[in-house]
Amino acid sequence: MTAADGELERRLRALVVDVPDFPSPGVVFRDITALVGDGGALHDAVSAMAAPFAGDGIEVVAGIESRGFILGGAVAATLGAGFVPIRKQGKLPRATLSAEYSLEYGAAVIEVHADALAAGQRVLVVDDVLATGGTAAAAASLVRALAGHLAGFSFLIELRALGGAAALDGVRRESLLVY
Repeated sequence: MTAADGELERRLRALVVDVPDFPSPGVVFRDITALVGDGGALHDAVSAMAAPFAGDGIEVVAGIESRGFILGGAVAATLGAGFVPIRKQGKLPRATLSAEYSLEYGAAVIEVHADALAAGQRVLVVDDVLATGGTAAAAASLVRALAGHLAGFSFLIELRALGGAAALDGVRRESLLVY
């Protein structure tokens, strides 16, 4: 890590607020509202999330609802790629594919439009946090079900103690801030 990388990490960490017992007791929520509200920090975070994939021919960024939309759209623009939303069940207006998953405080279903990807498109999945890996693994299953090529994952934050990387089947992941 360079001095510039260390400075960026310190600056971004200072803008992430820990919220204990949200959304349920025992969970520490990493609130990125202040980070995305700071134009310079948002720009630098998005640039750093996109940089490792800049030469990988990413054609589509799939952002996971909801904070993955904020980051994913910006990462897509940075990479010159399209953007595909992966949403909570019942939020997309056309035919969808769905995947159920578990997370540290419950279970949920995410969906993607059935025509969101062309076969073989190189896809980068973006989200704010990698925790237990359930959401990211479900997103990966949707990319694969649409015959997309899953090129990797980019996360703003990784909660390493929760072991989410194990759910990603060895697919490349980059995490900007590791807790």
